[in-house]
Amino acid sequence: MELELAAQGFAALGSEARLQVVLTLVKAGKAGLQVGDIQARTEMPASTLAHHLKFLASAGLVEQEKQGRAVINRAAYRHLEQLAGYILKECCSDEVDIAACCTQAKEERA
Repeated sequence: MELELAAQGFAALGSEARLQVVLTLVKAGKAGLQVGDIQARTEMPASTLAHHLKFLASAGLVEQEKQGRAVINRAAYRHLEQLAGYILKECCSDEVDIAACCTQAKEERA
């Protein structure tokens, strides 16, 4: 993953509202959610939610699929995993005892 793409992804997650939407979709799993379901779970006004979904989709963090009249929104798991991997790939790289450092970091994340 390139720095610019990672920066765009992290910037998209830089809003509490957008992070809440992504977390809601991650919790929903691969089946995804319709906009009304996301709205009910987040208690976000429809116009605000539409704006955030558009922003997240353009950043590649949300995938949208039209099914008849409904639009199913899903977390873009692969992209989210790449973002997490991007930030963690340098984990403890400046540490002398890298095994101990990464073990501690893994325990803290658990």
